[in-house]
Amino acid sequence: MNSSGLPIWLTDSASGDSVPAILVGEIGEQQLFDWQHHWRPALEETLARLRASRVPRERWPQTAHWNWDAKMRQIEGLLAFRCFAVMAQGVTQGLMRVDLNHSARLTEQAAKPLVYVEYLEAAPWNRADLATPRYRGVGTALLTAAVDLSFQEEFLGRIGLHSLPQAESFYRDVCGMSDLGQDADYDRLRYFEMTSQQAATFLE
Repeated sequence: MNSSGLPIWLTDSASGDSVPAILVGEIGEQQLFDWQHHWRPALEETLARLRASRVPRERWPQTAHWNWDAKMRQIEGLLAFRCFAVMAQGVTQGLMRVDLNHSARLTEQAAKPLVYVEYLEAAPWNRADLATPRYRGVGTALLTAAVDLSFQEEFLGRIGLHSLPQAESFYRDVCGMSDLGQDADYDRLRYFEMTSQQAATFLE
């Protein structure tokens, strides 16, 4: 990936048209500015609407407490971590942080290295569980970046992650990852893993 990012395409939900975007291999000042000044106000507006409508808290965005400023400070200077962002129309549409210090759990690839997706989040206006998303394809683009990185690191496409409940169907049904069940050592979140064969199918 060059310094200016990799050209990709998202889909405008309203028109169905393709929208040019770029995948950037960093979360820098621009992305953190957008998170603070665009994402946060949009999320607060959403939360206010959910409160007013008496929507149960379990249906509120489960990433609402995530602080990307803090997440970036945690890994400053650490080489095992990589970060990615999707940009479109001059604004950050999605963010992801991954860790290269993890091993696979599935029997057929147990103990082999993989890319572990620690955090993946789409901008509030792109979340299908909150409203009609402005752009579709953000999460898929970021997960594709994780798979591509796995191939670059010679991990053969293997990736893994713990999913928040609201995203389980995306990883299982859309991305085709293997569901290894709830992890008692990780807040009982479901752990998903992608094999090399699943990665090849996903990229197709």
